[in-house]
Amino acid sequence: MAATSRMRAKGTMREIDLQEYATSDALTLSVNERDALAREALNLSIAPVAGTTSEYTLTPGSIVGAVETGGLSVRIAPKIGIRQLLSLACYAIDKVRLQEPEFDFPEQAALPDALALAFGAAARRALSRGLLYGYRTEEDALLAVRGRIRFDEQIRRRFGIPLPVEVRYDEFTDDIFLNRLVKAAAHRLGRLGLRSRKARSGIAWVAESLSDVSLVAFPRGAVPDVRFDRLNEHYRSVATLAQLILRHGAFEAARGKVRASGFLMDMNQIFQEFVTVALREALGVSEQVFGERGIGSLDMQNRVTLKPDLVWGDGSRCTFVGDVKYKRADGGVPNADLYQLLAYATALDLPGGLLIYAKGERAPMTHTVRHSGKRLEVATLDLSGTLEETLDRIGDLAQRIRRLQRSAIRRVSVPGASSDNVSQSTQAIQPMDVKPTAIAA
Repeated sequence: MAATSRMRAKGTMREIDLQEYATSDALTLSVNERDALAREALNLSIAPVAGTTSEYTLTPGSIVGAVETGGLSVRIAPKIGIRQLLSLACYAIDKVRLQEPEFDFPEQAALPDALALAFGAAARRALSRGLLYGYRTEEDALLAVRGRIRFDEQIRRRFGIPLPVEVRYDEFTDDIFLNRLVKAAAHRLGRLGLRSRKARSGIAWVAESLSDVSLVAFPRGAVPDVRFDRLNEHYRSVATLAQLILRHGAFEAARGKVRASGFLMDMNQIFQEFVTVALREALGVSEQVFGERGIGSLDMQNRVTLKPDLVWGDGSRCTFVGDVKYKRADGGVPNADLYQLLAYATALDLPGGLLIYAKGERAPMTHTVRHSGKRLEVATLDLSGTLEETLDRIGDLAQRIRRLQRSAIRRVSVPGASSDNVSQSTQAIQPMDVKPTAIAA
């Protein structure tokens, strides 16, 4: 089904509207525009239209958002809608349920604009109670004693000179981590070229409210988690949105003379994170017990390492394994996915495993592997509707996982069925250095 794509002028920049995984109508692109779109970060499939020299169809992958590059403003809308996308992403970060005021944006808005509007609404709600203050430990050299004297530093740096005094003290200030986190997110959104005037105004208000707070750069892969208590609980929504903004794809990049800037999110990552957190909550287990982790290797030589998305184990024994896939081929489950799950189940000596795909309303299916009898089960999670409806469906998946876990536990409890017994039998028939006379005897 072709995307409802359109191309129009925006000053000197042309706009292209696409939808995730949907092929666009034929678009006329110059060579420079085509090459600008052929970026790895965009994950766009660009196909020439037969019989033409400058017309192409564009098919996005799992990357959604908006980007400006090569004189084009490209917007890729998620299939599930931006409201649901933000709901799933925020729940995946800290099980946060966004409030209705955060959804005060048009559904057809570009992802950066919608995110900026939600962030601005959450910031106004949090800051309406006043800016959060807290204590921050400072170390300084002062002409008067404040707090505690750092005697070791005084001796090392001053060599007996009494002033200034090296001290450590706690300062009550608004320049604390949470405010820095919010300001960094506002700064990043402010650099995205937002289309909505309301969004730009909201971000400017946040930046002005935090004018005395330090601007700190948070690398995408190192955004700290936030610990909430009764004093900062009212910051939860805006802090979660700030983490979302800083952890995902706001970027500026250049390749040759072509520059790109925008905000992009990978639905593969969002889906995996949401499913993991939501299942963990539904099962009532901790991150240490359930989640993504390495399980060693497939082969005896430790050359093929394995890391499933979902493993349930206490460190001594794994009782469930599964994998999460956002996109499923229309023709059915790809063989490679089944091979991957079979490798996980084999390495862990489990009776089977579970593949979880997004969307799809086909009846659940099970593949029974010849000779081994392992059961590779396939389930789909419909992401349409509201967050609460999706969490209800997660509850059904959790029940299925519990059933698979109980099956694995029963199998281990049967004498002779565990992998330990198998490995002991294997070790018993390994070649040994035995004397011929002993064999004859």
